[in-house]
Amino acid sequence: MPEKKTIDKARQAAREGKSPSTQAGEFVHEEIEHIREGKHGARSAKQAIAIGLSKARRAGVKLPVPKAGTASEETRAQARRDLAKAKEPSKPVSAKRSRAMLNKLKREGSQAASHTALSRQARASARARKSNA
Repeated sequence: MPEKKTIDKARQAAREGKSPSTQAGEFVHEEIEHIREGKHGARSAKQAIAIGLSKARRAGVKLPVPKAGTASEETRAQARRDLAKAKEPSKPVSAKRSRAMLNKLKREGSQAASHTALSRQARASARARKSNA
């Protein structure tokens, strides 16, 4: 569950007419902070970003599903499920599953949120954008 301040910042960005990706950036930032604090870990910067985008979609940010060919079919299906989750009323979460998932993520490293890893991810992403344009 995202923190209240993150949801508030995203809603503020929406009111200001900012793009959905800007709104989702708040959730990604929160995710990176969580990894740095040691609340849980991630295997890569890409995974940390993916978790943040998933949280954003579930919180109601109108972030579109990746286009075919840009992401795997599993990723696109998960994004569709996340968007659907935002529309339906929330059901109680299984405490046992939540705890198990958190413990699993705690065993992952925190290097994914390092400045180096994020810089490397940003450069790779920019390079991919440049070659596609």
